[in-house]
Amino acid sequence: MANSGKVVLITGGGSGMGREAARRFATEGATVALFDVNAAGMAETAGTFDSIHSWTVDMTNFDAVCAAVREVEEKLGPVERLYNCAAIMPFGKLVEQDNAIIHKQMAINYGGLVNITQAVLPGMLQRGRGDFVSFASMAGIIPMLLTGAYTATKFAVVGFTETLYHENMHSGVRFACVCPPAVATPLLQQGKDTAWPKMLESQSAPIAPRVVIEAVEECLKKGKFFVFPTRDSKIGAIMRRLFPGLIWKQVHQVEGF
Repeated sequence: MANSGKVVLITGGGSGMGREAARRFATEGATVALFDVNAAGMAETAGTFDSIHSWTVDMTNFDAVCAAVREVEEKLGPVERLYNCAAIMPFGKLVEQDNAIIHKQMAINYGGLVNITQAVLPGMLQRGRGDFVSFASMAGIIPMLLTGAYTATKFAVVGFTETLYHENMHSGVRFACVCPPAVATPLLQQGKDTAWPKMLESQSAPIAPRVVIEAVEECLKKGKFFVFPTRDSKIGAIMRRLFPGLIWKQVHQVEGF
C-alpha cells in the first residue's frame, strides 16, 4: 500500500512491532499516531520523524481511547489504517499466576482491542474504506503449557476479529488478523522473565518484525484475512485444526509434565 498522505494509528507504539510499523509507515510518507502508556518509548519511536505523533493512552480506558481518537482525527485527519499492537505477555501456570496479572492481560490484550475498535471502526465504515489490522498470535491458534492467560487473550482476539470481519465483509474496509510465531521484540522478555516454555526454546529463532509487516501487506493486497507470516505458522494452524491431540502430546513430552 502506498502510505503517502494517509493517517496510520498504531497502539503499542512505544516499542516492538508498533515501533517497527511506525517508522516504516513514516518513511513511506504516512502520518503516524502512536498510542501507548510508555511516553519515553514513543519519543524514541518518533526519533527525528516529524510525521510521528504520540498520545499517552491507557488502552483499557474506553473514554480515554475515544477522546484520543477524536483528537487524532481533528489534528491529523481520518484514520485510514489501524495497527492494534498493544499487548503484555507474562507467563506462568494458571493456578499459580497472580490473579490481577491474568485479568490485566485480558484487559489490555483483548479489552484494548474492543476499545480501539469501537473508537475507530465506525468512522472507517462510514467512509467505506480503511485497513483494520489486529495482532493476535500463534498463541491464539495453538495453546501451550505455561502460557494459558496470554493464550486466552489471543484466542479472544482471534474470535473477536474474525467475527468483526464477517459482520463487515462488504463495507469497503479491509481486515487482517495477524498470527505470527515468536517475534524478536521486547515483548518476549516478559515471558522469559516469568515462565518460559521449553516448547518455545525448541522452535526456530524469533522472526524479525519486518517479516510480519511484509506478510500483512501481502495479505491485505490479496484479500486474505488470516496472516501467517511463515511456512511453519501456516503448517501449525493446519495441524491444530486436524490433529489437536498430537500437538498436545508433543507439548507434554517437551515440557515434561
